This record gives sequence, structure tokens and C-alpha cells, in this order.
Amino acid sequence: MEYPSLDKPTAGATRFNTDSSQLEIYDGNQWTGVQSGLTPDLQTGGTRGLFAGGDTGPYDDTIEYVNIDSTGNYIDFGNLTSARSYVAGCASRTRGLWAGGDPATDIMEYVTISSTGNSIDFSGNLLANKWAAASLASSTRGFWLGGAPGGDNVIQFTTIATTGINCTDFGDLTVARRDCQGCASPTRGLVVGGYESSTRYNTIDYITMSSTGNAADFGDILTAGYGISTGSNAVRGVFGGGYVSPGAISNVIQYVELASLGNSVDFGDLTVGRQRSGTNASPTRVVFGCGLTPSNSNVCDYVQIASTGNATDFGDNQAQRHDMANAGVSNGHGGL
Repeated sequence: MEYPSLDKPTAGATRFNTDSSQLEIYDGNQWTGVQSGLTPDLQTGGTRGLFAGGDTGPYDDTIEYVNIDSTGNYIDFGNLTSARSYVAGCASRTRGLWAGGDPATDIMEYVTISSTGNSIDFSGNLLANKWAAASLASSTRGFWLGGAPGGDNVIQFTTIATTGINCTDFGDLTVARRDCQGCASPTRGLVVGGYESSTRYNTIDYITMSSTGNAADFGDILTAGYGISTGSNAVRGVFGGGYVSPGAISNVIQYVELASLGNSVDFGDLTVGRQRSGTNASPTRVVFGCGLTPSNSNVCDYVQIASTGNATDFGDNQAQRHDMANAGVSNGHGGL
């Protein structure tokens, strides 16, 4: 076990944080992560968040984006290779990658986050046709966990920077389910909630992303549900909304500390109860976009991750849509 020094560090001192596996520097007040030259500020003038696909009445192929560090409406980025809902996305600093969707497919496609334009076929595929899967990422690996049809417990991954390589089996979730959602720190990925065979789950699973193996129990969310939207920075995972009982859509926001184990804690409330909304995350914010309220919505809320409290209006998506709970990616999320 590492014990803290009795001496206060001087500004500019460095250390390696064994919990986050990150080099940190003391700024005179607190320890903060050392950023590489490849940062969202240099790439896109701040963290860029993208949403893709969803259900607007017909299925949609739109990709749109926003600067998460500001507020305002989303802007057109391009289009997916086909219109579908329930796509699941993840990202590195440079590339956004979406996979699966309804109509059921195993397709994977990608974009360069700092540009705009239509997605490109990844030339690799999921292990099987999949929709309503959870997704998350480290700086190098993208993961898809569980999903439909039928609900399963399969965890699969790919290397985001490559193309032409199919996903590889990683292990299994603790319970088979769909409509679960994911988020991550640089070392650990979490999968939250979900349902299968009319059973709603309150389960939080976790994996160590650099290895392979089965997921382990992390703790429980406040109320069993599915379509709960998730986002994180490197320290804290934040979960919002969800379908928690027949006819009941939650507005509750809750959170966990990613380096620990345990049950989630109340954070505050969304501006309106919603399920299957998308999320974009930066090192400081999570944006919750669209979803069922129970009607389709284009409203986006945001919270400051380091604090607690109710969400604030961010802006609007281009269209009212739902079934996009895992369709959000960014170049500044917690897994990086």
C-alpha cells in the first residue's frame, strides 16, 4: 500500500496514480492528470460529442455533433451507412466507432471525430447481429456488451485504430441482458442496468479493459431499470433516467466512484424523466440528449460531473428521437 507523504508537494511535482494508471502533476492546489499533446482542445477546440442514428418515426441515419464544453444546438456531421436505431458507439481520441443496430446487423463503421462527413465501413464485424448492446472504450479498445436479439451475456472488443478485424470474445457479463449501458475510467469499464424476459436489473458489472475475462459485480443502481443513460470522466460515472416500472420513466441522476465498488448514490434530477437518451461526456460534463419522455424529445440536459445537483438545459438535437442510449461518442470521455 502506498502512503501519502507528510510533506505538502510543491507546484510542478509529479506522481503516478496507481488507481487511474495516469501520470499526475501538482498545480499548487491539487493533483491533476498530465495530458498528452493529443487533447480535445487541440483537436476540436474542446471535447466534441457525436450522436448517431435513433428512431424519429422512421429509423434515422443522421450523425450530429456539438462542443460539450459550450452549450447550444447540435450540428450536422454526416450520415451512417444505413438508417437504424439502437446502434452502440465508442471512441478513442481520434475515431468514433458505431456497431450493430436495429434492423439487426453486425456492421461496424467509423468516423474521424475532428472532421465531418459520412461514416466508413470498418471492414470488420461484431461476432453476431446485435442491437441494444452496451458500449464503452479505453484509449485503444472498443467494447460491446450484452444486447439483443434474445439478450445475451457476451462481451466482445476490437482495437479502435485498426480496420478489417472482427471483434474478439472477451468474456461474459454476470447476467444476460439488453438495454444496458456502459461507461469507463482509463482502466475499468462499467455496465449498468438492463432487462431480459420482462425482468429489469439493478446490476452494475465491471471489467478491467486491458485484460480479458468475465465481468464481476460492482454494486447496484438505486432502482432496477433499463434505458438508463450513462457517461463518465476518469473518476466518476453518472447515470440518468430510465424505465423503472410499467409506465414510469425516471428523472433520477445517480453516480458511482469508478475506482471503488458499491451502490450508486443520488446526484440530482434531469429536467424531465426520459429513457433511451444518448449521452456525450467530457472530463467535466455529461450531456443527456433526446429519449422518450414518453414522447420523442430533442431536448439536451447537462450536469457538472464533479458536483451534484439537477441538470441544466444544454440545447437541442436536430430531431426528436429515441432508442439512442448507446449512440453517443466523444473524444474526451472517461475511458481515455
